[in-house]
Amino acid sequence: MDSIFNELPFMAITVSDKNGKITDMNNRSAQTFNNSGGRSLIGKDLTDCHSQRSQQIIKAMQTDPQTNVYTIEKGGVRKLIYQTPYYKDGVFDGLIEFSMVIPETMPHYVRDAGQNEGKK
Repeated sequence: MDSIFNELPFMAITVSDKNGKITDMNNRSAQTFNNSGGRSLIGKDLTDCHSQRSQQIIKAMQTDPQTNVYTIEKGGVRKLIYQTPYYKDGVFDGLIEFSMVIPETMPHYVRDAGQNEGKK
């Protein structure tokens, strides 16, 4: 990933093709998965490093493209995991995972037309 995305300090980005092969990782992703091989994971099957439950979710996302979003906490660090399909010329082409560090609490704003922009 040769771009500004490589230098994001708090967001790991991992990309796989439509067959589940990892095709790209930014620096934070390679660092996050260093114990599993880091950048050497490029070309490997995405499901190889996931539990049976996660493998089923990945397969479902590949056959019926949908978004999978959740939060985790590991080592005292909270993260938002956002996994979503991407498309090329309107055709499913793979999955991308954004893993971003989030604070324990954070504001939530409602920005509907005609309403004040207050916290909720």
